[in-house]
Amino acid sequence: MWNASIKGQCAADSSGAAATITVNAGEVKLKAALSEANFEVGPSFSNLSLSLEKPASFIIDYHVPKQDLRFQFMNSIRVLDKQLNLTYTHSRREKNLWLDGTLIIDSSNKVSANYKFDSGNCKLKYCYSQEGGVRTFEPCYDVSKNCWDFIVSQRIYGGDVVKASYQTSTKILGFQWSRTSPFSGSFKVSASLNLTEEARIPKLSAESTWNVDM
Repeated sequence: MWNASIKGQCAADSSGAAATITVNAGEVKLKAALSEANFEVGPSFSNLSLSLEKPASFIIDYHVPKQDLRFQFMNSIRVLDKQLNLTYTHSRREKNLWLDGTLIIDSSNKVSANYKFDSGNCKLKYCYSQEGGVRTFEPCYDVSKNCWDFIVSQRIYGGDVVKASYQTSTKILGFQWSRTSPFSGSFKVSASLNLTEEARIPKLSAESTWNVDM
């Protein structure tokens, strides 16, 4: 029996929508992702991608409108008795190349780095979790922009997680509430507020995932 998940997303300030269908076929996953779908003047789709994924091993992604192939390979090695997770990503047509690495110091501390070879952009992130992941602090430093981003998340009532974020470069404050259930799937409600705008009206979006057996 195959297992599939369907994810839908919409934003209050946009007429577009997004949807993702993922099918688990043994060791690999087949995924179709559609975004920027517009239904104002009849259905129109401007962003479609198809993917083949083997978790923790590789992802091959084909962007249909751009006719672009993206390859992503994942691996783990041991460095000084610590686990280092590496992800190599290459976009063929756009010629983007970047490398992600996460060093797991212990169950509460992780250090990550992301480097883009085409632009030279580099981001460094430290993740500290308390009480087995109930509370998490994630400061991130963007080397090229010389600025910080901060994320704080808190797990409440078992499967509920609330998260707050702040980007110092754009002065955008974000809030997110998510819930995951093995029976009813998951959903996420997000709000973002641009502190540089005079009106300061929050932008809202919602995302939901349903699991079905095929």
